[in-house]
Order: sequence, then C-alpha cells, then structure tokens
Amino acid sequence: MDMDMQPQLSPNIIRIMEHRLSAIEYRTAFLHNLVNQTEASPAECARANKELRKLRSSMDLITHLRSKQKEINGLRSLLAECSEDKDMVNMATEELDQAVEGERRLHNLLFKSLLPKDDSDERDCILEVRAGTGGEEASLFAMDIFKMYEKYSQKKGWKFEVVDVTESDLKGYKEASAAISGADVYGKLKFESGIHRVQRVPVTEKSGRVHTSAVSVAILPQADEVDVQLRNEDLRIDTYRSGGSGGQHANTTNSAVRITHIPSGMTVAIQDERSQHMNKAKALKVLCAKLYEMERSRIQINRSKLRSEQIGSGDRSERIRTYNFPQGRVTDHRVSITCHAINDVMLGDGLDVFIDALLLQQEMDAIADFSSSQ
Repeated sequence: MDMDMQPQLSPNIIRIMEHRLSAIEYRTAFLHNLVNQTEASPAECARANKELRKLRSSMDLITHLRSKQKEINGLRSLLAECSEDKDMVNMATEELDQAVEGERRLHNLLFKSLLPKDDSDERDCILEVRAGTGGEEASLFAMDIFKMYEKYSQKKGWKFEVVDVTESDLKGYKEASAAISGADVYGKLKFESGIHRVQRVPVTEKSGRVHTSAVSVAILPQADEVDVQLRNEDLRIDTYRSGGSGGQHANTTNSAVRITHIPSGMTVAIQDERSQHMNKAKALKVLCAKLYEMERSRIQINRSKLRSEQIGSGDRSERIRTYNFPQGRVTDHRVSITCHAINDVMLGDGLDVFIDALLLQQEMDAIADFSSSQ
C-alpha cells in the first residue's frame, strides 16, 4: 500500500507509539553496553547480539525519525526568528512541509513494524480440501477448489506439491492435500480455512436445478523439527496395499503408509506415491503440521478468549465464502465483498481481491487492539 494514501495516525496512537520507540532506544543502548563489557559471558553476548539483530530494522527507522524531528524543530525555530523575511518564510515553510511529510511516512512505517506479527506467516503450508455435504457434486467442487489453489500458487511462483488425493466415482476429490512452499505462503493463505459453499447445477442433475454443496478447506503452517519433537516410540507406522483403479499400475506392494501419533491419537494416511519411503516422508510432513497447529491453537486460545470475535478464527464450521455459478459471483462473508468474475477466481486470478481485503481487516483489528492497549 502506498504510504501517501495512508491516513494520518491519531495523536493518541503517536503518543503510545513514542513510548514504545523510547523503550526500543533504551533497550538497544543497554544491549550495546552489555556487548562491549569485557566481563560479559559469551552466552550473554550471543543473546544480546541476537536481540540487537531483531531490533536493528526498527532502530534504523527510529534514527531517521529522530533526525527528521530535529530538522522540524530547527525549521520551526527559524520560522519564529525570521517571520519578517518573506522569502525565508516561504523557503522554510516548504522545507517544513516536506519534513513533516517525511515524519508521517516514518511514523507509518514504524507503526506497522510494531503491530503484532504471526511468526508463522513466513512459513510454507499444508492445504487440505475435503468434500462436505452434497455427495458427488461436493467432490467435484472440492477438485475445482484444489485446482484453484494450484493455479493461484503457480501465479505466485510458489511450489505446489500434491501430497494425497482420494478420488470419487466421477473423478472428483473426496479429499486432497498439498504442500505449498514459497515466500509468505501461510500468511497469504491462512484466511482460506473454513467452509466454501457452492451453488450450481451439478453435472449429475437432469432437471437443471441448482444445488448447494459445501467443501471444507484447512490451511496449516508447516512445521520443522524444532517445532515438533517426534519421538519414534510415539509413532505407530502401518503399511498396506493402496487402493486404486487397478489396470497396469495395480499396486502389488505395500506402498500406502498410515502413521499414528500415539499420544494424540492423530492419524495420517498417504497412498499417493509408488514408493513407501516417499509416502512416509509426506505423511510425517503432514503429521508435523497438524501437531504444530494443535499446539498453536492451544496457546492462542489460552492467550485470547476473544479469538472467536476475530476474522478467520479458524473454526472449520464457519461458512466463509459462497461461489454462485448461475449468477457468476463469489462472496466472502467475512469482509462482505462480492466479485462478479467467478471464472477468474476459479483460475486463481481473482483470489487476491479477497485475500488482500482479509489481510487489511487483520491489520485494522491489530490497530484497534494497539490503540486500546495503552
């Protein structure tokens, strides 16, 4: 978003923010002092340097802000001293306007950097799509939704790797999952979790009546070894012969893999690859993501009882979007936005309209929280 389009921050927000900026300056000075002390232990120095690296981008902006504020004060003094000299007043006024605009831009940048961030936003994700109510038609729409995310990922330059697909009789998807990797994948897709409703005439319908079906989508941040400690004794791994259409590729080996995480009772089964080794790796990836999400949800619910009031609370029973084919429109119920180009959305082109609006609403909510947290 262009900084010049941003509204002026309220004096109240600037006042709260200035307190936080002073605290960052004070903390940075303290850490620099600690690092330069000869008696500091290597462990203390390492910790301090790590924190300094995290504060560096904010500190660079604060340094710019302080020199801009010094410039503003100097120009105001100059204006007060030479109010008789018209040329000088004009020149100083013009410079002052530019300096105030510069201060506003820096305030906006700093404010954005102070808003809480979800550490998982930069992560890759696991996408899960499941056909809900609506039988065969729901499975066909699940396939359409899955392919919509695949096309969207391609347009973003992300890697979309199919993990597992269970097909329905008409070659729709009863359920399907994929691993999506790239820059800020989870942060972009996290609000896609929920119920996606479709209204259209199914291919199976002879009388041309519109049916309503539903598909559920789950977006889980991918976890790495650091986040989830998987101990061998907590896992039960079963292999079995994967089902399929038979023919020349009839599976004669036990390549399908089911992994059960004994402490939580969670099970992941994959039968997509011909190799048992590949299926095991994929199943572990999905299991890690699910366990990580379970832990994140537990922490989040403990942290905030207000979570249900926020958009995209992640409740899978929540209807988030309706795709109405006869009227050619898609409506997102959380931000009340309707897009009248359903084909573009299904091709992954129109999806940013909703994603950007949801991200903006998240930012507005964070601003409201910031203002009330004084």
